[in-house]
Amino acid sequence: MIRRDGTRAGYVVLTGLPNAGKSTLLNALVGDYLSIVTPKAQTTWQRVVGIRTEGPTQVIFLDTPGIVSSDELFHRSMVAEAEGARTEADVVIGVVDGAAGMSRKRLGAFEDFLGRVGCPAALAINKCDLPGFDAAAARHLADRLGLPVHVVSARRGAGLDELLAFVRHSLPEGPFLYPEDDIAAAPTRFFVQELVRETIFEHFHQEIPYGVAVKVEEFRESEEPVYIAAVLYVERKSQKGIVVGRGGRAIRRLGSDARRKIEHFLGRRVYLDLWVKVWEGWRRKNEGLMTFGYVVPDDEA
Repeated sequence: MIRRDGTRAGYVVLTGLPNAGKSTLLNALVGDYLSIVTPKAQTTWQRVVGIRTEGPTQVIFLDTPGIVSSDELFHRSMVAEAEGARTEADVVIGVVDGAAGMSRKRLGAFEDFLGRVGCPAALAINKCDLPGFDAAAARHLADRLGLPVHVVSARRGAGLDELLAFVRHSLPEGPFLYPEDDIAAAPTRFFVQELVRETIFEHFHQEIPYGVAVKVEEFRESEEPVYIAAVLYVERKSQKGIVVGRGGRAIRRLGSDARRKIEHFLGRRVYLDLWVKVWEGWRRKNEGLMTFGYVVPDDEA
């Protein structure tokens, strides 16, 4: 821990329904691209940690998977990830898409989550820059829970200064938890895997991107260019054919686009070697979740 007089530091959990803009908000608050963003819902599968140190305050933001109601093992794993982050939180920010229709039923699991928060919390109504923005349903939710409201646009940066002021004021006094220059708390391999997974979401549709796990098997930083070998695990043989493509065209396009992102992230040239393997139904198996670093729900452990 880094001790300085009068400092505040703590964990701020970003939670919400899928596609509320939590990842975009994390990137905007930290000032760097750490959490992958795609137009598709539920692309955050694990918590992503971003750190903002400014003056006497260090904020450790945790971007978490969207809150969903489902009996499927993989969805319960993501909810368990969010629940685990909630228990560590010093502050919780519930993120709501103000441009999407929100029924009381759809907000049920999210409202229950926020109702069990035992620390300072607020509601951030996101996407105020979009047509159709209507904060009414979110304000009703905030009223029911007794939470302050911040209207923001993570994409445009609107309202973020006021949200940050609330966060800073709510953090406990204490020493910094990370070096002041750190902006992330995960190994480089994690971000490489996430950038490949983001590219998969951009290239493929329907169920394909939701059934692909990425695992970096080799990472030779001492080489020039940096050599990275990653395996894409799909759930069915038919999915492997789609991801590879006729004559390998799809996997080559995927690799080319992912490589450019990784080079930008690392600031170095990269040789990216992608392989595709089949692991039947990995999302429905505890072993599959554990292999790729996902949480096994307590009732399955």
